[in-house]
Amino acid sequence: MALDPQLLEILACPDTHHAPLDYDAQVQTLTCTECGRIFEVRDDVPVLLLDEARDPAEQS
Repeated sequence: MALDPQLLEILACPDTHHAPLDYDAQVQTLTCTECGRIFEVRDDVPVLLLDEARDPAEQS
């Protein structure tokens, strides 16, 4: 099952800039278009917690 397209339209980064998120269905992540934080999607539920987001600087 995939995320609802209507939900994807309204989801935004939980940081103060509230930028839109890009969805990658293959790896089940949402990436902020402004800060680059990567949020996981677990069991079709976006985990939009700043404490659990991956920082793009941490990616190798």
